[in-house]
Amino acid sequence: MLKRTTALLASGALLAVPAATLMAAPAHADAEAGGACGNGRYELSVDREGSGWEVNADLDRVAPGSRWKVVLKQNGTTFYSQVRTADREGDLDVERFRSDQSGSDKFRFVAKRVNGKAGCARTLTVG
Repeated sequence: MLKRTTALLASGALLAVPAATLMAAPAHADAEAGGACGNGRYELSVDREGSGWEVNADLDRVAPGSRWKVVLKQNGTTFYSQVRTADREGDLDVERFRSDQSGSDKFRFVAKRVNGKAGCARTLTVG
């Protein structure tokens, strides 16, 4: 009986440790999303970086040399708007740092091929 009670207590303690660890961990504020963008793919990620956010927007497998208008917004305010050209592999990357605003932050990504119909957009909320 003593061995069985000890074994049950030990197994209960092992199960309780991960649950306590999960409850004590701070809320994970990072977010990412991806999907189709014309014939290529996009990936948008927003990661906590010190007192702000690192925003990464990537287009992959689009036509090499194709030109794309990329717009990034935080809470409705544009902080990046440029026409970029995909490299020889058909990729283009944008990385920017943004300060944390009070409350939740809403990041919007829009990519539209210049002189084309292809495009994509996504919004992520963090914080």
